[in-house]
This record gives sequence, C-alpha cells and structure tokens, in this order.
Amino acid sequence: MPVKNILVVDDSPTERHALTELLTKNGYTVTTAQSGDEAVAKSKSESFDLILMDVVMPGMNGYQATRTIVRDEKTKHIPIIMCTSKGQETDKIWGMNQGANDYLVKPIKPRVLLEKIAALG
Repeated sequence: MPVKNILVVDDSPTERHALTELLTKNGYTVTTAQSGDEAVAKSKSESFDLILMDVVMPGMNGYQATRTIVRDEKTKHIPIIMCTSKGQETDKIWGMNQGANDYLVKPIKPRVLLEKIAALG
C-alpha cells in the first residue's frame, strides 16, 4: 500500500515545518505532533501510513513513543522512521530495537528520506 498520510513528530517548529514542506511538495498529506505523547494519541485517533519520529523531546521521548505505538494492537502496523540528531551506532540500535523500521540522522537529506518512504510503499 503506497504511503500517503504521514505523521511528523518533532518538538522543533523549524524541523516540523521543513519536513512538512518537503513532504507536501512531493504529494504527501502531513499531520504534525510536537511530543511523543501527542504522537501516540494521534496514531490511535487518526489513520497514518508512516510516522517520522524525532527522539529528543520533552515528556515521552521518541524511543518511548515508538515502543508504545508498535506494541499497541491498533497502531502496530504503522511503519516508523526515526529522524533524530542522535547519531551514535548505539542510538540507532536502540531505536531499531524499540520497533523503528529505519533510522535517519539529522540533518535529513531530502532525497534519502523520499527514497526510504517510496521503498515502504
């Protein structure tokens, strides 16, 4: 099933705006959340084909939100790509262990992100 509706989760208004601009210009419908808690709530109440998840956020971080989403029967089917400044190999391994499908380190290269999204569809 092709990816159409994407949830962008990041506490930075600049990052949310940049990703929203990139994705909408490429034909995707984008909803945003500024925290892990908001991401979990929206993933249950709306229908998404993909979640782009930051890690470092106040309250529930991206690792915790990812783990919560992939363990929930209602949301476990939604692929998650972590998009974060945490670039150590151990960070990536931990993210993938929480249930992420992929892991990108900021600054995100638009072409790489779009290729990964296309590969999911």
